[in-house]
Amino acid sequence: MSRTFSSVMVTGGAGFIGSNFIRYLLGRPDFQGMVVNYDVLTYAGNPLSLADVAQQYGDRYVFVKADICDGAAVRDTIRAHGVDCIVHFAAESHVDRSIVAPDEFIRTNIMGTYTLLQAARELGVAHFHHVSTDEVFGSLGPTGFFTEETPYAPNSPYSASKAASDHLVRAYHQTYGLPTTHSNCSNNYGPYHFPEKLIPLMILNALEGKPLPVYGNGLNIRDWLYVEDHCSAIWTIVQNAAYGSSYNVGGRNELTNIAVVTKICELIDRKVEPLASGAPRSSLITYVKDRPGHDLRYAIDCSKLERDLGWKPAHDWESGFEETVDWYLANPQWVEQVRSGAYKQWLETNYASRG
Repeated sequence: MSRTFSSVMVTGGAGFIGSNFIRYLLGRPDFQGMVVNYDVLTYAGNPLSLADVAQQYGDRYVFVKADICDGAAVRDTIRAHGVDCIVHFAAESHVDRSIVAPDEFIRTNIMGTYTLLQAARELGVAHFHHVSTDEVFGSLGPTGFFTEETPYAPNSPYSASKAASDHLVRAYHQTYGLPTTHSNCSNNYGPYHFPEKLIPLMILNALEGKPLPVYGNGLNIRDWLYVEDHCSAIWTIVQNAAYGSSYNVGGRNELTNIAVVTKICELIDRKVEPLASGAPRSSLITYVKDRPGHDLRYAIDCSKLERDLGWKPAHDWESGFEETVDWYLANPQWVEQVRSGAYKQWLETNYASRG
């Protein structure tokens, strides 16, 4: 079984994982359809990440600036572009922001998913894939792994809102027969990652000789998944998984936060000029007060995906981290546009009249 689609709508396609997925999909020789990038362009949405894609693929790539909570805009987009598959990335995704201001997380992650599901159901979209997170499962002890049968136990407003969206997707399949699939992934990293996230923040601060803030004792553990591996997993699921099924996607790369930061320091020390002081960049590590609800450990068991659909990650953490550091070193202009807000001016010029 391998499904084919003529028009794939990617929600949140200007974000980190969404933009990488669009690049991955359009770059596949076995996909000849259209990609509709549907994104409202919040602070983390940057269509400059896909400016070259728009030029390279012409009529096969369309950008629509609109909100997933706007039911009329969602329906208009599906009708106008003959959408037969929706891959749903759009979400508020930063835990710290959800602790300070949960309102937008409830609106976007729950109401937005509901709005998309309703439109897909009413207009007969052939496939709806929902992208979620391992954070819905809560925190693990020092041993064990999250599986597809792990009970939900979200500990932050962000993870609670994603858990609710997961349940909505399941309910729409069970109640209405909507053809859905669903995946929960571990922490992604790679190119085009917004600089507030751990890995790009540490890369950029280390390059500039700024402090490297690490929560608590730095021993919180995450499973790190290179973003292109995640994209390949999603497309494998969309093409081949049974409707109503759910899969965990992991990188099999469990690392403490302090190990991640230390590795980044080592890579940058090797690739660029030393600090003016001559000290290694690991000397910049600064421990800060832990955040509320900071889960100790996440670890994904992705053996179901490997067994059922034959998927495996192509990157280990060493190759993935090196490729990521190299990308940031090679793309300072992208970083500067994000940090300075210059991309926002570009958005206003190019998209002010579109929504």
